[in-house]
Amino acid sequence: MQFGRYFEEFEVGATYKHWPGKTVTEYDDHLFCLITMNHHPLHLDSHYAEGTQQGRNVVVGNYVYSLLLGMSVADVSGKAIANLEVESLRHVKPVFHGDTIYGESTVLDKKESSSKNDRGVVQVETIGYNQDGVVVCIYRRKVMVPKRPASEGADEAFTAEQPRRPVPQRD
Repeated sequence: MQFGRYFEEFEVGATYKHWPGKTVTEYDDHLFCLITMNHHPLHLDSHYAEGTQQGRNVVVGNYVYSLLLGMSVADVSGKAIANLEVESLRHVKPVFHGDTIYGESTVLDKKESSSKNDRGVVQVETIGYNQDGVVVCIYRRKVMVPKRPASEGADEAFTAEQPRRPVPQRD
């Protein structure tokens, strides 16, 4: 199983459907709010939220973004040298407790590094949608990824796919 991609493996226009999705629970949302000190009652207080235009708690947007970012790692940034930039981030529709979020990323552009010939920059757009196919979040980011090493033997490929994983010692 591959974890991330080398620069050469990205193709402009390719779309990666991230798997699996994640059903957002009330616990997930509340824990994220409390850890990040976002104590807005729209996210934490169901009685308060009943009086808002949504009529119920809304999942905090940064959790939705973080969830989608995490979902995309195996396909997009698993080999990243650096996450360079989040160019845009839009929360299109609200997410509620019990919604299941799915994500997919499309490669918009890729450029070789002008300063180091062993890497390049890939630009992707990630969209997140709920169980009904309603788009809830869209963001664009740039990631610096390595080029494939010139000589990659079987042992090197194994450890490159799973960094720091020990090799079993056979007797």
